Amino acid sequence: MKEILQVKDIEKYYGNKGNVTKAINNISFNVEEGEFVGIMGPSGSGKTTLLNCISTVDNVTTGNIKINGKEITKLKSKSIEKFRREELGFIFQDFNLLDTLTAFENIALALTIQEGKKAKNIRERVLEVARKLDIEEVLSKFPYEMSGGQKQRVAAARAIITNPSLILADEPTGALDSKASRLLLDSFEKLNEEMKATILMVTHDAFTASYAHRILFIKDGRVFNELIRGNDSRKEFFNRIIEVVTLLGGDTNNVF
Repeated sequence: MKEILQVKDIEKYYGNKGNVTKAINNISFNVEEGEFVGIMGPSGSGKTTLLNCISTVDNVTTGNIKINGKEITKLKSKSIEKFRREELGFIFQDFNLLDTLTAFENIALALTIQEGKKAKNIRERVLEVARKLDIEEVLSKFPYEMSGGQKQRVAAARAIITNPSLILADEPTGALDSKASRLLLDSFEKLNEEMKATILMVTHDAFTASYAHRILFIKDGRVFNELIRGNDSRKEFFNRIIEVVTLLGGDTNNVF
């Protein structure tokens, strides 16, 4: 299986000589094409810094990161925007939709930027993805006319529309109620299983994490533990996740 993401011996420091914080401490892992991987850890563990480094928002201090064979730690600033546009899809907790565009226009925007894309092909692609995520009925609506769950599924459609090598999701259910969270996570399963999307998701929530194939637990900037779902049901995997969260000192009363 092709490795889409390769993280090797990365470290990240903040501060100056008198006050240095080590946010990431020698982390290495790979993500294969078609995997759905979750990253969990308590507040301040380094999971958001790790995602920022992978997404090219931040730079590592030492180590290497490759996405689809490209060494991103050596990308020049003028190449980063093109790389993000072609290789990465993003799903944020606060949706990040453009208020002045309809759902259709928000999803189609990334395709319109690409050269050689005809309007007919863009429309067909948007409708195809919208059907997969059950958001056809909101395509003509503006963000203020949609629920939080609908906005997040539109954001998921926007992330997959260009067939990126890797989708990065940062606390995607953080602003959603339990029903909307389930619908979004069902959409993630469709993206992963039917559209072969490779997903790396940061979450503090054990129920959300139970949808992934594999979980990396981060503590004090290191990979503390790893769980592989295997043939477990989602409920069985959830219970195993809770055991590790307890070891990490997490709050198991706020996992749904």
